[in-house]
Amino acid sequence: MRRRLLAYRAIEFLPTHLPDGPGPGEECLLLVHIRKVVGQVQYRICTDCTQGVITAVVIDEHFHSTGLGTRALSHLRSRHPELTWRSTLHQRTTRDLLRRMRIPTVFSATPCSRAHG
Repeated sequence: MRRRLLAYRAIEFLPTHLPDGPGPGEECLLLVHIRKVVGQVQYRICTDCTQGVITAVVIDEHFHSTGLGTRALSHLRSRHPELTWRSTLHQRTTRDLLRRMRIPTVFSATPCSRAHG
């Protein structure tokens, strides 16, 4: 219970752009606890097509089962309410999180054809 309260009270969400990311529109949401990054959500967006693709969700083991993943994805959705979200993640732990959040899985990390160029 204490870890869950910590995940809801003491975590800051810091959005950042990945300048050397693997593709255009690559963004990252850092999860920070007392000046230490305890997780991140990497994603790509295309504002023209209003689509976003989650390409990575990483959370420190200490914060597993605290609801931090759900909170991070909810924050991402509220930050970009106009986007339709999908994911390329297939690991069991992230697959369960994405199913709970009703985010479908796709096979391409590119949100749309415009993101290629």
